[in-house]
Amino acid sequence: MLRPREHHFRGTLGRFATGVAVVTFSTPDGRHGITVNSFTSVSLEPPLVLVSIAKSTQSHDLLHDRPFTVNILGAEQEEVARNFAGSLTGDPLWVDGEIAPRLSGVLAHLSCLPWAAYDGGDHTLYLGEVREFDYRPGDALGFVNSAFTVIPEHLLGHEALF
Repeated sequence: MLRPREHHFRGTLGRFATGVAVVTFSTPDGRHGITVNSFTSVSLEPPLVLVSIAKSTQSHDLLHDRPFTVNILGAEQEEVARNFAGSLTGDPLWVDGEIAPRLSGVLAHLSCLPWAAYDGGDHTLYLGEVREFDYRPGDALGFVNSAFTVIPEHLLGHEALF
């Protein structure tokens, strides 16, 4: 249970709109996925990304030193986000990637080799070196004020400036 100050802090952070992604990876026991909205690029050379995983997450310890894929979800994939956030609603369609498993039909994916892991309080910051990536057209699934939303594709990113 969050204390009042922690609750207010979380609400303050929740005003920042983010995309929604699922981090997927394999262990000897099978495939795993964790829904995240704390994902960012770190470096273009070498290509590095960062995901922040709560230490309380059931799969947290399993991710350490494992290749992983960041699956950026399309607007129509809210059920996928909920599935990997603990509200199991169905079995997602998996794709066997060369680096790590990924989910079928996602807006974008970045498959990574482990680069580093850092203590981040009640989270671990996992950095991955991107080895495979791709994207498709479409609207993105977003999250703000504790609710899912749509981020329309016509709100072009910086790549449209080049």
